Amino acid sequence: MIMTNKKWAVKRITVNLAAQEAEKLEKYCQQTGRPATDVIRELIRSLPITDDNKETNS
Repeated sequence: MIMTNKKWAVKRITVNLAAQEAEKLEKYCQQTGRPATDVIRELIRSLPITDDNKETNS
């Protein structure tokens, strides 16, 4: 997925990873030549969102 109109981060987050998780991410990034930020963004975009999870103000 190529985004032609990149916007810079609106919100910065810090994620604590176990050593195995960090190693897996690093290896994937090396194999694909992609930065971790792009990989994580793509994974977040792929998360399913349903209306069932919406909070209501009652």
